[in-house]
Amino acid sequence: MQALTLKEILEATGGKVLCRNNHKEAFQGISIDSRTIREGEIFVALQGQRFDGHDFLMDALKLGDGAIVSIPPPVPIKGKTIIHVENTLRALQAIANYRRRMVKVPVIAVTGTNGKTTTKELIASILSVRHRVLKSSGNLNNHIGLPLNLVNISMEHDFVVLEMGASIRGDIRDLCRIAEPDYGVLTNIGQAHLEGFGNLEVIRSTKLELFDAVRVLIANGDDLFLMDGIDRRMKERPVRLDKLITYGIDTASDIRAGNISFEEWGSSFDVLINTREYISARLKIPGRCNVYNALAAVSVCHYLGIPADEVKRGIETFEGVPMRFEFKRIAGVTVLSDLYNANPSSMEQAIRELVRVKRSRAIAILGDMLELGSYAIEAHNKIASLISKLPIDVFVAVGPFMSDIAEKLSSSIETYKFKDSEEAMGIISKICKEGDTVLVKGSRGMRMEKILEGEEDAL
Repeated sequence: MQALTLKEILEATGGKVLCRNNHKEAFQGISIDSRTIREGEIFVALQGQRFDGHDFLMDALKLGDGAIVSIPPPVPIKGKTIIHVENTLRALQAIANYRRRMVKVPVIAVTGTNGKTTTKELIASILSVRHRVLKSSGNLNNHIGLPLNLVNISMEHDFVVLEMGASIRGDIRDLCRIAEPDYGVLTNIGQAHLEGFGNLEVIRSTKLELFDAVRVLIANGDDLFLMDGIDRRMKERPVRLDKLITYGIDTASDIRAGNISFEEWGSSFDVLINTREYISARLKIPGRCNVYNALAAVSVCHYLGIPADEVKRGIETFEGVPMRFEFKRIAGVTVLSDLYNANPSSMEQAIRELVRVKRSRAIAILGDMLELGSYAIEAHNKIASLISKLPIDVFVAVGPFMSDIAEKLSSSIETYKFKDSEEAMGIISKICKEGDTVLVKGSRGMRMEKILEGEEDAL
């Protein structure tokens, strides 16, 4: 990142210098982790429900040049710069917003229930063909992760692409206050984090907080629940929106995919803009959901004036995101590994993809969907109903919720039940035959990646 000066920090936060190193007026980065802080960085002592960064202040200062604290150290720390603020998290966010305002480059925000990370990466892949892009690292998309990414903005960047996640009402609004995005992408609305949201209406209204921040909004036109929310939002009160762009496959959207050909390892399709052919492209990642993600990326980049050949190249060179819809071939067994997270919408997509690509038996190894609150039982029962209607041959339940629905499946479906992913380790090599197709998916907390550990050698 571009060096962050003491003057910038004080202007952004209104903090007070408790002690300082007069020989160093700038820092080479920001860290919130004493274990990974690097020389020349400044440490921000965040406080959470289970931790307090102030407990690790002295460890952080072994390498770091200073710290931002809300609890002053008992004595001045020689050779280090210590800045006192009322709230360290708000200070981190204020620094990120200060940097964003100082560097006048287009900021693109991506939110939605599913596909945020892949869409963000596809946008960055296209823009990076010719431009310098700052993008969110991994899926650091919350009130801590987003500012940690944004503070790295500099005059060297041409575009910034940020992922925005939400678990309660107001989250997107707060992230927009920090990032001040110019362009917004809404991938879809689905059932996730219901423990915090309560219902689908609140999820939609939270995602639509993006409306009040951006000038151009790109939305999934095939998501009728989302589009209904957009229509209502535009009728309720005036918006600052200059343009709404829709993309889709099934509806008459501004940007559409046609002539779609799905393959085991990817897909090919034409992109039509206002019914005129724009490009033909091949995706190296599978699934109908990823065609939508690609369309979202095309929509943004076309509006930004990126040439068609660069859009095509950015899509076709994209290799995917680890732990999301990855296909692997292990000793004649095809494994669809979608491990990062799970909610009812993404679980249904993955199960249907399993059925679409299967050559012989379809084996679903599914872990519990978490953070669904009072909706958890109903959501898992709907997955049981879906599995019963589709040609699934083997169902492996991991966790109490999935184990409960295993009891409700037809006797024609071979079932196995495990309390957790560790107990399920080795199941693939025990039950799979050459030609089988296996889906492994569950919420992040289920640690479903453990099920794949050692299977390459075992099969």
